[in-house]
Amino acid sequence: MSQTASLPASSPPETSSGTPRRGILLRTPIPGPVAQKVVADDRRFLMTTTKSSPIVAQSGSGVWITDVDGNRLLDFASGVAVNAVGYAHPEVVRAVREQVGRLSHFAGTDFYYESQVRLAERLTRLTPGSFEKKVFFTNSGTESAEAALKLVHWNRQRSIVVGLLGAFHGRTMGSLTMTTSKPVQRARYAPFVGGGMHIPAPYCYRCPYKLEYPSCDLYCAKILKELYFQTSIPPDDVAAFLAEPVMGEGGYIVPPPGWHRTVKSIVDEHGILFIDDEVQAGMGRTGKWFAVEHHGIVPDVVTMAKALGGGLPMGAVIFRKELDYTTPGSHSNTFGGNLIAAAASSATLDVIEKEHLLDNARVQGEYLLSRLRELSERHPEIGDVRGLGLMTATEFVTDRRTKEPAVAFRDRVLEEAYRRGLILLPCGRSAIRYVPPLIVRREEIDEAIEVVDASIRAARARA
Repeated sequence: MSQTASLPASSPPETSSGTPRRGILLRTPIPGPVAQKVVADDRRFLMTTTKSSPIVAQSGSGVWITDVDGNRLLDFASGVAVNAVGYAHPEVVRAVREQVGRLSHFAGTDFYYESQVRLAERLTRLTPGSFEKKVFFTNSGTESAEAALKLVHWNRQRSIVVGLLGAFHGRTMGSLTMTTSKPVQRARYAPFVGGGMHIPAPYCYRCPYKLEYPSCDLYCAKILKELYFQTSIPPDDVAAFLAEPVMGEGGYIVPPPGWHRTVKSIVDEHGILFIDDEVQAGMGRTGKWFAVEHHGIVPDVVTMAKALGGGLPMGAVIFRKELDYTTPGSHSNTFGGNLIAAAASSATLDVIEKEHLLDNARVQGEYLLSRLRELSERHPEIGDVRGLGLMTATEFVTDRRTKEPAVAFRDRVLEEAYRRGLILLPCGRSAIRYVPPLIVRREEIDEAIEVVDASIRAARARA
């Protein structure tokens, strides 16, 4: 990516009307001189991962990030959907400071923490289902996926878990078996942990069967029973079906109405458990505590992480009580439910409830989606706009008729956006995701849309 920007460094970029934007403040090009040195040192000392923009954060407040050069940027990435209540929320900061001053760690899997018990109790109430549940705390989304996979294999004593093509569940070897959103994530790692099988995802914009909803009669769900269970996947060997309620890294794909209910009815016929991966979509992101609530089913197992920890490493698996291990030592960890992370998590839940952030996610999400649809009317490169709540995306194409993914164009839009002070992330093959903190306001959405509009125009001019 470019190391310099053509925008003036002395003042915020202007809107089309010539007036300064409200909150973004650019003192240097992005990246500035201090950021450029950090980026260079990062490349020297840190392993190659998934870096997407040369933004070097120094501090944050609400929906705003200040970088090491004093630039104030509007964040519509939330640290990859982690900072649901915004940066440096006073209640979360207070909870963390108080807990670290008392006790930071004592191994909650070998001994006992009251705060961990209370948090687990609270999560069992929040997750769908009136049955009794239990919780296992983890440190990340991929560990939550691993724990869920081990649990269902151990309980059902069956060898197969079925997932979706295009899904993302993590990069460690067990979860990677089920991750299929990009070839680069799987290249050079075969053979994978056994038992992972996949069917095409319910991706209506790019239906693999070339059908259209609703005349398709949910063929993408019914094919599990009508084809796969009759040919390559013995249903009595399947322990679980694993799916995201909205596909995250794979493109922010929202399944059509009825898909989840149809799949759930099929797997229930064979005693197959349903694992709901809420790592990115959960914790109020879509306007409900868990995105699966939009789909009208009750999963047997729920995985979560990201926003659960309020910015600290924290994940969890919530499952039917009867699925619990009967042999101590079958699974455990060291840091899961760490006291500081548990304090941050409880405070985050408090903020979401007290500030009515589920309602805000729904209302502002509808507004964001409407503004993105307005952009699509002006820019033919936007082929699709989709999302639930504050989990939205635009997919870019070279031609709306052929739907050829416009990968390079999408990448130019991302670059132009950060140069103008807006933090975004890609997803899927040619989409951009918009995942601001749940505290985002209408005027901040308007400012983001102004930047995206200008960025699309600039990307087109560079073509």
